[in-house]
Amino acid sequence: MNSWSDLAAELDAWHRAGRRAAIWWRDDDAVEPSAALDRLLEIARRRGAILMLAVIPARATPALARRIAMAGPDAVPVQHGFAHLNHAPAGARKWELGTHRPLDAVLADLTRGRARMDALFAGDWLPVMVPPWNRIAPEAAAALGGLGYGGLSALGPRGRVFAGPGVLQVNTHLDIMRWRAPRGFLGVEAALKQLRAHLEDRRLGRADPAEPSGILTHHLAHDAPAWDFLDRLLGLLQAHPAVDFTAPREVFSQAHELSSCESHASSRGVA
Repeated sequence: MNSWSDLAAELDAWHRAGRRAAIWWRDDDAVEPSAALDRLLEIARRRGAILMLAVIPARATPALARRIAMAGPDAVPVQHGFAHLNHAPAGARKWELGTHRPLDAVLADLTRGRARMDALFAGDWLPVMVPPWNRIAPEAAAALGGLGYGGLSALGPRGRVFAGPGVLQVNTHLDIMRWRAPRGFLGVEAALKQLRAHLEDRRLGRADPAEPSGILTHHLAHDAPAWDFLDRLLGLLQAHPAVDFTAPREVFSQAHELSSCESHASSRGVA
């Protein structure tokens, strides 16, 4: 079988088991309107996949807010760090929300970013933190709830349901881009293998079955093969009876309910 039929076979296995595979979509680094953003939103509309759009608040323009408003329910803005600036020393992995600065400075940036998001979107945005480079220090993640965030989204299967009190973590599991040289689309085989593996791990209980499988894109970095792959992938998922495209607000709406359950279990001594 080829990579596309391998993915279809995994979805067929979900269907035979009478289960629905929740899948969702996040795109990072939105700052202003562009032809790439228009193309992204057109794909979302045509494929019926509501997009969580991670906005860099320190760099985002009012024109971006107007463009997202024009998209209506097809795009839900969330906060992507503060300025997407690297504060790690040379040679280290890039981090904006890491331990290279005092925690108070990191949290102050996030608070300024939250105020900027409120100003841009008149409060009509989802209070989920998407850390730049998908990295956040555990201390900063634990403090998110106190700053008013209800969710955190990074990359890779989550190790725990809550990153901090009341902060539901729902990650992405397929980044379609290759960031090392030569930069560009990851490739069909490698990309489909990542998505299929997470779906299979959920189905077989090797990964948290309650965490929806997430697709991660970066519209400003896409080359032609990335655009072609994204459209074809969403088309396959849209057509399969075992797939539920899950909207971002639904993905993160479980936070309060799950937090209450977790607190109740903790009070009874349940691990």
